[in-house]
Amino acid sequence: MSDERLARLALSRLGEPGGLRLAGMVSELGAVPLHDELRAGAELRGLRAEVAARLADIEPARDLERAARLGIRWVVPGDAEWPVALRDLDDAEPLHRMGRQPLGLWVRGPLRLHELPAPVAVVGARSATTYGTDVAAELSAGLARAGSAVVSGAAFGIDQAAHRGALAGDGLTVAVLACGVDRAYPAAHKRLLDHLADHGAVVSELAPGCAPTRLRFLARNRVIAALARGTVVVEAAVRSGALNTASWAAGLNRPVMGVPGPVTSAPSEGVHQLIRSGAATLVTRAEDVLELTSPAGHHLVEVARAPARPRDLLGRRDQRVLEAVPLVRPAPPESVARTAGLAVTEVLAALDGLRRRGLVEELPTGWRLAESADEG
Repeated sequence: MSDERLARLALSRLGEPGGLRLAGMVSELGAVPLHDELRAGAELRGLRAEVAARLADIEPARDLERAARLGIRWVVPGDAEWPVALRDLDDAEPLHRMGRQPLGLWVRGPLRLHELPAPVAVVGARSATTYGTDVAAELSAGLARAGSAVVSGAAFGIDQAAHRGALAGDGLTVAVLACGVDRAYPAAHKRLLDHLADHGAVVSELAPGCAPTRLRFLARNRVIAALARGTVVVEAAVRSGALNTASWAAGLNRPVMGVPGPVTSAPSEGVHQLIRSGAATLVTRAEDVLELTSPAGHHLVEVARAPARPRDLLGRRDQRVLEAVPLVRPAPPESVARTAGLAVTEVLAALDGLRRRGLVEELPTGWRLAESADEG
């Protein structure tokens, strides 16, 4: 056990996740010197008075041993497994007086964090609609099939659908919690979290046994956003934790994407606001997300177009003649010419070409549209 690992674990037990002062002092002084100074009774910017009572009770080596017995590991900056993307949090503007990269992460599961393939965060409302959960599951399955890991928070609604969609797509998914990785929160998701712990990863800044709080959810949102190349919001009301995750992604200069919902749907109002303000790019399928989160030139999406119709290939003169040909009652060339505003000789030449294309037919009494012209 390295001194750095033990010092970071002990310090992480002193404050809340995302605390700026403690993380800033670790960055400035180093984890080991800071821990040693506090243990020696040094007064550092008022921090000693706040942590004195707790510091004496913390036994990081024992915590690591207990965690190891539960199949839980403590990953810190400098470890091979530490995700480089988390370093960007140190340069991002704080939100709600929170910020900076974690002092370390508790991880339960075989998936190594530095090996996450092209991770994308999919988040949204807990009180999601059937539309929202269906879209989140389908989108996540598409991402998984394309080789991207799906990152979410294991909450009810969109988060749960995102994890299950990734699993249905035979892909990898990571749950970032606002409590200890040994706890099932919500309790109804115990089977899901156990499955992720067996096949993916469950991650938290909080030590095993810790309970969730509102502020801890806000702190974990920055980890979700930082782990991912981009964040997709599927349903979020005007006040939503998912919008907080989107704000972190924007602050990290990562793509923020929103899935539109019915204009009458309150659970989609926050997403619509993101899109309307230009803070999020509208996406409707996994291909849209992959284009925005992949390296330039990869996963380019072709613009959707309707199939070309035979009449789309006609020149301007032939289109004018075709528009002048009646649908039911045949008309002589002179009548078609008057309607089209062209000379009879031009119309006769055009009608012959249109006939060869199967768009008009000639009857003894004149010309009319062929059935294929209606389809085109």
